[in-house]
Amino acid sequence: MTAQTDFVADEAAMLDYGAALAKSLGDDELVFLEGDLGMGKTTLARGILRGLGFTGHVKSPTYTLVEPYEFGSIRVYHFDFYRIRDAEELEYIGLDDLLAEHAIKLIEWPERAFGRLPRPGRVVSIRAQGDGRVIEHRVTATGNQG
Repeated sequence: MTAQTDFVADEAAMLDYGAALAKSLGDDELVFLEGDLGMGKTTLARGILRGLGFTGHVKSPTYTLVEPYEFGSIRVYHFDFYRIRDAEELEYIGLDDLLAEHAIKLIEWPERAFGRLPRPGRVVSIRAQGDGRVIEHRVTATGNQG
């Protein structure tokens, strides 16, 4: 596993970080986005989508659990499991089928998926430092790509 640690000062820097990260993603990759509430996981996901070329509105999937994006030849599923209280909710959204699709899967709050997720190809952890954020980006050498 390789790891890189960076500091981002504000929301604009988080969007830029996401755009840069997007350039390193494969078209079928599982990415865990970790961090407490308000750390910028959704902002990072928005930056990734922008970096991939998506120009539309990026919504938080907090209430819908998953937001799909298809543009050009790219497919992205942005999941947010913060509100998951029961594994049955994962069945309701068709988690296994979505994970099996050829797509980039961005998952916020993966620890709330009741152990139902495969090993990610990348883990991006965000924590506060002063007014900014520290991002640790880990790439697993043998990560299941979805």
